[in-house]
Amino acid sequence: MSKGANIAIGMIVVAALAAGGGYWAGNRGAQKQGGATMAAGGKQERKILYYRNPMGLPDTSPVPKKDPMGMDYIPVFEGGEAAEPAAANQIAISTDKVQKLGVRTAKASRKAISKTVRAAGRIEPDERRVYAISPKFEGYVERLYVNATGQAVAKGQPLFEVYSPELVSAQREYAIAAQGVQSLKGAGSEAQEGMKQLAESSLMRLKNWDISEEQVRALAKSGTARRTLTFRSPVAGIITEKKALQGMRFMPGDSLYQVSDLSTVWVLADVFEQDIGLVKEGAKARVSINAYPGKVFTGTVTYVYPTLNAATRTAQARVEMANPGQLLKPGMFSSVEVAVAARAEAVTVPVSSVIDSGTRQIVLVQVKEGRFEPREVRLGARSDDNIEVLEGVREGEDVVVAANFLIDAESNLNAAVGSFGHAAHGNSAAKDGGQAGKTAGVVGHKGEGVVEKVDASSGMVSINHGPVASLNWPAMTMEFKVANSALLEQLKPGARVAFEIVERQPGEWVVTGVRPVGGSKADATAPAVSAPAANPHAGH
Repeated sequence: MSKGANIAIGMIVVAALAAGGGYWAGNRGAQKQGGATMAAGGKQERKILYYRNPMGLPDTSPVPKKDPMGMDYIPVFEGGEAAEPAAANQIAISTDKVQKLGVRTAKASRKAISKTVRAAGRIEPDERRVYAISPKFEGYVERLYVNATGQAVAKGQPLFEVYSPELVSAQREYAIAAQGVQSLKGAGSEAQEGMKQLAESSLMRLKNWDISEEQVRALAKSGTARRTLTFRSPVAGIITEKKALQGMRFMPGDSLYQVSDLSTVWVLADVFEQDIGLVKEGAKARVSINAYPGKVFTGTVTYVYPTLNAATRTAQARVEMANPGQLLKPGMFSSVEVAVAARAEAVTVPVSSVIDSGTRQIVLVQVKEGRFEPREVRLGARSDDNIEVLEGVREGEDVVVAANFLIDAESNLNAAVGSFGHAAHGNSAAKDGGQAGKTAGVVGHKGEGVVEKVDASSGMVSINHGPVASLNWPAMTMEFKVANSALLEQLKPGARVAFEIVERQPGEWVVTGVRPVGGSKADATAPAVSAPAANPHAGH
């Protein structure tokens, strides 16, 4: 082969290699740019369309960046998240952060609301089964048959004997009158009638003194007055009070013994004020006693007392229950559970899904993966696990039941809620509807003023500022918290500054950026100092 032919063949090979190298380099550059998405292992990578604001604000960027709070913008991939930015009233959290936060959701469902009212109570004797032994005449305790408090007695069992001169005199009067009636049987009707009335009055006197019929019959039969009288227990029960001592003198009306029938007892439950309307007479109650773990007693609510204890904000509910085996003893503490009748079915969400600020209630609804919408809701009846939603959430919607407070910390929940027409925390709401619409969703608020005082130890600064349009504030002097010590270098007394503030907690305003302003060129071109990665929700 000639020398010219060899040169031609070499040039062709070089050209082919150059073309192949250019093709490989072009594909390699396209991969770096995101145009071609083939990875080394052959797996296709997704193309990044743009980066969106992490707080759900309508702001995107073609390149990675951070927002004023120091949070990274979130990438939006081709074929992944929707190309349009999140709505102003939504919170956008990347899926990996959702997993790290442990976010869990549950569907709002329609179910009947039932509740169990729980209260602390104590065992008390049934007041209708407590009997006092009180003689109606003066006398002396001659003998005691039952001489200890707490002793069990049977019905009709002797308790004590008494001696009374009045009793002996009354017995003799009745005996004489009874004998007179017998001796005047043959006399005139007028004398006979008078003696009969005297005998009847003497008998009535004895009966009014609680002398038993048996003793009266024995007295009428024998005609002999007994020196002492025996008092017996009117019921079977327990001696809960004993004041009688052998040989003591008593006066009419003195309570010497108290006998309580404990076959039935009361449980007086202290029901909290908000639950009083739920407890009705006739409701069944379950009572647990610490002395008998695992054992449950049942009773019925028979009365709800009409007065409220102002100190504890509770009202008493009376539960009546049987006391087999005398297990329930007066003075015991108990735990009472009253099942409240279930209400009609309604849309409900788990109790843990509600964020209650004290002035309103918010529920986070998952619109789609990584998108959450805060909704102000109106709540109804509440059970132990669920709560009725009257407005704000529809049946079948997914609500956040775990890590909802962490979502609040990770994102600007208040800014998203602000898009409803409210200001971030309720303190900076615009008075007019037009201004409220302008300030909805604002994260940081800007103003200008003169530094009056700086307290480096506490990180506080006092600024006499002009009007702040985004908050509808007039000119005034206020104290602000400084996000970090680096900002204090720009905050010198007498300096005129432009500043940016956020509300970290209700009523707590924090300076996150500052820049000196003035007439000189140096002041106008001075760099702004911002707080690195300040989180306005750090105090939540």
